[in-house]
Amino acid sequence: MSRKPPAWWFDGARIPLSARFLSGAYDRAVRSRRWLYRKGLKRSGGAGRPVVVIGNLIAGGSGKTPLAIAVVERLRAAGWTPGIASRGYGRDDPGQPLWVEPGTDPRQGGDEPVLIAHRTGARVRVDRDRLAAARALVEAGCDVVVCDDGLQHYRLRRDIEIEVIDGRRRYGNGRLIPAGPLRERPGRADDCDFRVLNGGVEGIDEPGFGEWPMRLEVAHARPLAGGRALPLGTFADRRVHAVAGIGDPERFFATLRAHRIAVVPHAFPDHHRYRPEDLRFGSDLPVLMTEKDAVKCQPFARDRHFAVPVDAHLPEAFWIAFLDRLAKASAT
Repeated sequence: MSRKPPAWWFDGARIPLSARFLSGAYDRAVRSRRWLYRKGLKRSGGAGRPVVVIGNLIAGGSGKTPLAIAVVERLRAAGWTPGIASRGYGRDDPGQPLWVEPGTDPRQGGDEPVLIAHRTGARVRVDRDRLAAARALVEAGCDVVVCDDGLQHYRLRRDIEIEVIDGRRRYGNGRLIPAGPLRERPGRADDCDFRVLNGGVEGIDEPGFGEWPMRLEVAHARPLAGGRALPLGTFADRRVHAVAGIGDPERFFATLRAHRIAVVPHAFPDHHRYRPEDLRFGSDLPVLMTEKDAVKCQPFARDRHFAVPVDAHLPEAFWIAFLDRLAKASAT
């Protein structure tokens, strides 16, 4: 089942001395690497078109993918031709670059890239080398590259950085891996052009200074075996099995509970590879899952299995500021 983060990351448990020691070594390595890029001793490259990087400072999920989908859709509406670059975490052959289509096997393309391709219809390129992925997208006709994750991938020069913050967990205990969940020191956030607070459906936290609020909305459940989508209210006051193999499964469960759905939770590790037996819970209750899980369960789905799509909504002022910044980057 779910591999939870260490209790000292978010739950206030005592940090082991070994974790404190390793955290210090990790901090020195991260700062040294960034210094080398800043001084030009490690070389970064551009894609020839504007690059937007969406990432976070903590290990695990924070809502990057729903925001990436929203950014791609808004860019297209504004007349851009966006492409998405991703590492494609968890692929069978991570060293092999690949164009990802909606029907690509998630084991080959990665669950999040397949989901993005399915939702947006945009060009999606997975490559461990994000710079190579971005250049491939530009060669394929994209005039802006959106990176789903990659805030720490300094080899690729970027024009806009968007940090996504989990409104429920934020930075945890504020320490670096493995003493805490941070990939870089909190001050790194000051360099980002935009900071987006994912309050989710529950709106657990209020945005701080300089943070843009993002709300995740769910409205319906899509049958994986085919057929018409059902309003999520169809499941109100009913028991369902809820499946989530994401960075913070509890966020999905809380979302369903907020719609008066009685949840029997089943948390799996992030990027879990599902087998048919994983969804056998000993009853015929409906099974509701995240879209990220659904792309991996599609091949063996039954008529009681449903995906719950999530849409990210941000203030219109955010989009005005974002598109203005992108226009300026494109003009330089």
